[in-house]
Parts: sequence; C-alpha cells; structure tokens
Amino acid sequence: MSEITDFDALRRALAENSEEPEGPARNARAEQLLAEAEKLNIPLAVIEALGHQLKVYNYSSEKDRMFVPFARLLRMWDERPEDFDEYETHSLHWVFKWMSAGMLDQPHIPLASIEKWLGEMEHRYRLAGHSERAVRSAEFSVAAHIGDLARAERAYAAWLAADRDAMADCHACELHGQGVWQVRCGRDAEALRLWRPVLEGEFACAHEPHTVLASSLAPLLRLGRLEEARAHHLRGFRLVRPMESMRGAYADHVEFCALTGNEARGLELLAERPAYFTDTGHPRSRLDFMAVVTLLMDRLTELGLGAQRVPGPSGRTWTARELAAHARAEATDLAERFDRRNGTSAVGDRTRARMAQRPLEERLPLGVRTVRPAPAPAPPAAAPAADVPGEPGLPALLAEARRLSESLRPHALQAWAAVARAAGDGAGLEPRDRAEIAEHEAMARGPEGLPLFERAAALYAEAGDPGEALAARARAAYIRALAGEVDAALATVTELYDEVLALYADEGTGVRQTASVVMSRARVLMRRVHEAAAGGGRDAERAVAEAEAAVREVPALVEGCGGDDVRLAARAAEARAMLAELAALTGDAERAAALFRRSADAYVAAGLPWFAVEYEVQVAALAHQAGDLAGAEHALRAALEHGGPYVEPVGRAQLHLQLAEVLGGRDAPGEAAEHALQAAHWADEAGESGSLGAWARQQLGGFLLRRGRYAEAAEVLESALADLSAETHGDGVVVQARWWLGDCLGELGEHRAAAEERLKAADLARHWPEQQDHATLAHLAAESLGNAGLAAEADRAYARAGELWRALGNAPFLVRSLRARAWLALGGESGAADARALMAEAIRECETALAAAEGADREELAAELGGTHRQCAELLARSASEEAEDAAIRAAFEAALEQMTRAVSVFAGLGAAGLHSRTGAELGAGWLEADLGRPAGAAARARAVLAAYEGANDGDETVLARREEAAQMLEAAREGEDAERD
Repeated sequence: MSEITDFDALRRALAENSEEPEGPARNARAEQLLAEAEKLNIPLAVIEALGHQLKVYNYSSEKDRMFVPFARLLRMWDERPEDFDEYETHSLHWVFKWMSAGMLDQPHIPLASIEKWLGEMEHRYRLAGHSERAVRSAEFSVAAHIGDLARAERAYAAWLAADRDAMADCHACELHGQGVWQVRCGRDAEALRLWRPVLEGEFACAHEPHTVLASSLAPLLRLGRLEEARAHHLRGFRLVRPMESMRGAYADHVEFCALTGNEARGLELLAERPAYFTDTGHPRSRLDFMAVVTLLMDRLTELGLGAQRVPGPSGRTWTARELAAHARAEATDLAERFDRRNGTSAVGDRTRARMAQRPLEERLPLGVRTVRPAPAPAPPAAAPAADVPGEPGLPALLAEARRLSESLRPHALQAWAAVARAAGDGAGLEPRDRAEIAEHEAMARGPEGLPLFERAAALYAEAGDPGEALAARARAAYIRALAGEVDAALATVTELYDEVLALYADEGTGVRQTASVVMSRARVLMRRVHEAAAGGGRDAERAVAEAEAAVREVPALVEGCGGDDVRLAARAAEARAMLAELAALTGDAERAAALFRRSADAYVAAGLPWFAVEYEVQVAALAHQAGDLAGAEHALRAALEHGGPYVEPVGRAQLHLQLAEVLGGRDAPGEAAEHALQAAHWADEAGESGSLGAWARQQLGGFLLRRGRYAEAAEVLESALADLSAETHGDGVVVQARWWLGDCLGELGEHRAAAEERLKAADLARHWPEQQDHATLAHLAAESLGNAGLAAEADRAYARAGELWRALGNAPFLVRSLRARAWLALGGESGAADARALMAEAIRECETALAAAEGADREELAAELGGTHRQCAELLARSASEEAEDAAIRAAFEAALEQMTRAVSVFAGLGAAGLHSRTGAELGAGWLEADLGRPAGAAARARAVLAAYEGANDGDETVLARREEAAQMLEAAREGEDAERD
C-alpha cells in the first residue's frame, strides 16, 4: 500500500476506498487515510478524511463510531470555518441528520440529549439559511420512535409543508420514510402509492429502492398482492445482500420468508450473514433482526422442527427452539433498553407484535430453490383398536375402502392398506373381505405381489365368486407382462379369457368380472405390440391387428350394460385410449388425437376426470408435434383442470412445465413464467429440486428475462445453476442458463459478473460441432469485459470472437469485432496508430465480403460498410486530440471527412433503406466541414439533409431530429460565412 505524499494522492485513495464493499476493512482503511491526511498539514485534507471516515462508519455495522469524527469536524468548523470549502460545508450540515438518527438508534444516549441535538440542528440550519424541512423530518423520526403520535403527526405535516432545499433528503429516502409512517398507521395501500415512484425507478439513491422494496413486502402480503411481493423479495434481496449496513432491510426479507411458508429460504438468509447476530454497533437494526429471527424460529418449532439445527451466533450449535429463546431474550432486552430511555412502551409493543405475527400465506412459491423443511418422522403408531373412542373401527375402514375402490377414487390403495393394518391376521373376516385385502395389497406391491393375487383368487372362489377369481388371476397375468414375461402372460390370460366367456354365457358371472378379464387380455396384447414394434415387419403388423381386435371387444361388451357403473365406463374409455395408442404407433396421428380426446371426455363424463389427465397429455404431445400450439395449450390446461389435487407433485410439476414451454412458444412469457414458477414449486415439493426443479427454474429465468425483470431472473437463474449439470440436463441447458444470466447481469450493470457467465458458457460451447453460439458468446463476453473497464481482456476476447466469425464466414460480426478492438485500442496504451490500423482492417474485410456477396447479404454488408466508414471517421476525429501539431490535427480531420463522405455514398446506394443512416453521416460530414473552416461545405451538407426529408412524415422522431440539427448547422454556417466576410 503506497504512502500518501500529497493532497491529490489522498483524494484518489479516498475515492478508491469509497468504492470498496461496506464493512470493517473499508472502515480500517478510512482510519489509516485519516492518519495519512494529518501528516500533510493541510486542514482541508483532514476535513475530507474525517468526512470520509464518518461516511463509511454510517454505511456499516459500526454506526456507533461516527459520533467521534463528527464531533471533531464540528469543532473544526466552529474554530475555523474558512478551512471548509463549499462541498465540505454542505457535507457538514448534511450529516447533522445522520447524527440525529444515529443518536436515536443508540439506547444509551439519553432522550434529553437527542432533543437538545434537535435544537442545535435547527439553530445551525437557520444560521446557514436552510429550510426547516430536514429538521422537522428529524423531529418526526424522534416522535414516531418514542410513540408520541400527536407530535409525530404535527412534525410529519410540518415536514411535508416545508420547502425542499439542499439539506432535504433525496426524494427516494423521503418517500420511504413517509410510506413507513403510513404502514405504521395501518394505511398499507397509501404507503404503496407513495412508494410507487421509487419502485418504478423515478427516484433512486445509494440505498433506494433497496429499503422501499424491503419495507413493501409485508404490506403487499397483507393486501394479497402476492406476485408483487414475490418480485420485490427477489429484486430487493439482490440489492440488499452485499450491503453490510442494511441489516434492518435484510430483516424484512427474513420476515417475508417466515410469513410465506419459505422457512428454508429464511434459514439460508440467516446463514449468509452470521455477523448480524452479534454486531452491536447499531442496536436498532439488531433489535429488528433478532425479532424476525424469533418469528422464524417460532414458526419452525410450530411445524415440529424445534430440534432442527439452524444458523445462529458463532461459538456453538443451535436448534430452532434454542435460538428462538435466545433471540426473544435479546430482542426483549433491547426493546426494554429503548423503552427505558424513551419513557414509553412503544418499541416493546411493536417488537412483541412483530414476533407474534402469523403466516400470511401457507406457501408462496418464489422460483428459487426453497424446499419446506420436513418434520422429524413420528414413531410408528400401533394399529388402532376397533373400540378406541374417536378412531374408526375396522367396519368403517372397510366400508370407506370399498367406497373408494368401487368409485375408482384416488387413494383407494392407501385405504385398503389401513384396512389391512387394522385387520391384522384377518381372523374373523369373511373370505371376500380377506380376498379384497389381499388383492389390493398385491396391486400396491407390483411384481412382488403375484403370490397375493393367487391367494385373492382362491379366497374369491371360496366366497362363491368364480368370475372375480378369474379376474384376479387375469390381473396377475398383466403384472407378469409388465415384468417382461409377455408370452407366459398371454398364454395364461388366453385360458382365463376362454373360461370367463364360457362362465358369462352360462350366467355364472357378471359383465364387470368378464370385462376385467377381457381388458387384462387386451392390455397384455398391447404389451406384445410394444415389444414387436422394435423389430417392425409382419410380426409387428400382426401384433397390432390382434391387439386392436382384442381392444374392440371391451366396448362391445360393456357399452349399454353398465348403467351407472363407473368401472364399466372406465373400461370403455381405456379401450378408446388403447385404440388411440395403436393409431399413433401406426402413424395415424390425427386419428390418435381424436381417440385420446374421446377417451378423456368419457372419463370426465363418468365423473373420473383424474384418469383423463394422461390422455390430455397425449393429445398435447400430438398437437405439439403437428405444430398446433393452441391445441397443445388447450389440452394441457384441461389436464391441469382435470387432475386437480389428485395429481402427484411431480406430475403437477411436469404439466405446469409443459404448459410453460407451450406458452413461451406462443409468445406469452408472462403466463409462461407463472406456470414455470408452479413447476419449480411442485418439483421442490416432490423432492425433485435438483433435476426437474432446476429445469423449471432455468425456464422461469428465461421467461422473466423476456419480460425485462432482470433482477428476478438473475436470482432464479443463479438458483437453477446451483443444480444444473451437463450430465443430468445436457450442456445446452447449462449454456443457455449462463447466457441468460449474463444478459441479466449486463442489464443490471454487473458487467464483470456478466463476462464471467458468458465466458463459462462459451467454454462449454467451444466443443460443439456448430460454432455459432461459441462465437456469439465470446463476442458478448468481450462486450461485458469492455463495459467493466477491462480493456486488455476485452481485446483478447474480441480477437478470439473474430477468429471464430472468420471461420464461420460471418463477415458482419468479424467487422464488428475489429471495430470494437479499434475503439479499445484508442483508449488504451497502443493508442491511435493501432486503432486506425484495426479500423482500416475492418473496412478491408467488409469490402472483400461485399464484392463476393449477392442479394440480401449484399445489402446487409453494404450497411455494415457504411457504418464502418462512419465509425472510422469518428475514430480519426477523436484521435486528432492526441496529435501535437495543428497540421496533424487538420490532416486527421481531412481523413475523417473523407471516410464520412464514403459513408454517405455507401448509404445513398441503399436507397430508402439507408436514408436515416445517410443523413446521419451527411450531418457528421457537415460538422467536420465546419471544424475545417468550410462553412459553405457545411451549409451544403445541411441543405442535402433537408432536401432528403422534403415531404417526409413529420411525426417521425428521426426526421424531426435530423431537420433540427440541419437547421442548427445552417445557422452555424451562416455565422461562419459572416465571420469570413468580416
């Protein structure tokens, strides 16, 4: 670290330290710089170093240390005000407000001292000629803090009535304070109205919209404006995260998580800032933080997670229950200290109310990975005895299970499992009861349950139901086919099929049992179709024909026989779906889609909409393949509607994600983002965060980017990239996520980070056979590096992009990379000579490509050549300032005029398509003529522009701007001509 030897070096060091991140390191450097300033023996140097120290203390966790440098500054002002320049005089009075708020935030400073300080502030502002607006704002803060509502209202009105002047807080900060008061008074909607200009970017400062976004979270939740609340959390937390001084706003985001079922994200936030538990320099924000920690830990304990390990103060491990007790004690103690100082209970009342809040949403999906913590599993409970009061007995369980299975309701298997647990060994049950228990257990076990099907069949026979016994064995045959034993299964089910038909003909069984066997045979034959399809040929054709004949027997048997029997209606609907599947396998997509729709409609008509989901998805897939995005959208919406709460979380995630992709393809990114958000949420619920959830988040980030919601998109994409991998999701997905993230970061002004993402994406893409994406990413990375001020790195990236563009034969982008390098060279060490050489190379490359081009490519390259000539002219003119001799400067301007004239000629050759570019170049040439002392030439250029736009649309902004500039040029030319005559 170099020693400070003069005032300019000190100022540079102070400016550099101001750009460092908030925190102890920056504060320590400010203290070193003050010591260096004192060695210079220049009063203003010490004043500036003290002001810098005060500023960095204020914007850190060590706010309590700013009183000492301020007291010294004030003493220096009182002793020698002439040592302060205009800026430092303004700064001294400005930070009076910081002292007022700073005292209020320190409970050890007596209220009387704060009131005395308010009087001192008012007196000094009056002497300096400042408005009392800042004074009344400070008085309002004191009154509101201690709970003197009448005085607060008076001060609030006086604050707003006083004139704004140089001492007033910026508009953004003032609106934040005013909105917070409206929230305190129960007027959430009014607060959000006041905050709107800050939220929309009309007003901003170093800490806004950071705090407004944080303060808006709870009001938005209370008003039910959940989409805005989610957006403000994602956007606002990104702003607050790197700023150590914003513990209060950080606490608002933790509170938001506790109130919206995002407890896991709340824990992640606590883990990111361990120092917030113990930093004591700002007691007021520490109180806010410990209050919301209490709220979050209480919520976890309420969810049965009191024993879960959680982030907490360093030095020991914490459970949620332990940290809740610790944080409550800390918050209560701090609140009592403030209340003792203030002589009221206002701070304690607000703190207790904050800790006692109830969740405002059971679960608000955020898009980022936030899986709800699961409570510890309860010890297994013994099967309830039939006579335990309040517990359903075996007869009731049996009746409920039969009701669910008879009506084909979801969760029937779980109901039968409850029956099995309650029945124990089944002693005392009728054979049919035991048969149904065994068969449903067999269904739940899959291939492992085959012996249970046989046992169920024997019990059905014992119960006098031979048809149901055959049906149970037929279902076992289908399970065997699913396990790969298709031939054996077919042999078995064919025998059962013959038996049941004979039995049905003799009226020994009913249509339901017969249909069950016929359907099992059809299902087994469908499995054989899938096996034969791989081989193709005559075997496949024969398998399809046999399966179709078997499937058609099902509706022929059941239609018209079922009445209100939903099982028979389901058989007919399933048969249509099988026919649809066969149509799809044989290439008749249109017929397949129609049959899948009929199947879905039949399930819905039978009151079984959850069975329709699978077939609506099939319709959607076929529509998508046919390019019918509207049809795919309609089918997927129907699937979500029919599935309702019955679809498992992973299925809901898949449906929402498919619909999001379709809506994205239909240019509806807003609704697509909503469905991608739901997909991410349900994937998390299903435990698929790292696979399906990551894919959904990647899509969500892309849709948010398309909507211009860059901060939210960046948060979501960063969350997705934590799980995305080339092995699981494919490197194309990872490249796209990093590409999108780079775009977001660039829009947010985080150019270095944008370059890192684009370079990582380019590194993955460099192995692809097609190098277009690699070249584009290298070019974009170069742009980001240039915007980040990393000229040498940007030049290397542009050079690499240029090599790739050359290999791809993409002359326009090769030329652009050369032009970009030329501008970088002009501002770098290599200077004007290299810059001119690179721009000349860009012109040669463009001319060579243009000579060989045809059609539309020729027009594009001509426009590129015109633009390159114009940029060359601008570069030559700008580089002239580096020349020492007037003659060299004039020569550079002459060369620039020649290039600009060439640009005019090239653009003129493009006709109407190049009109605006031509007139822009014409005006550029005119100003060069003027700089060269040729007013007549400048006037001629101006008149050429006006002639080009004669009769043009007066509503065109470009036309209006060019006419205005041409008129200015004509006026300047006349003045120049008059001067020449004089």
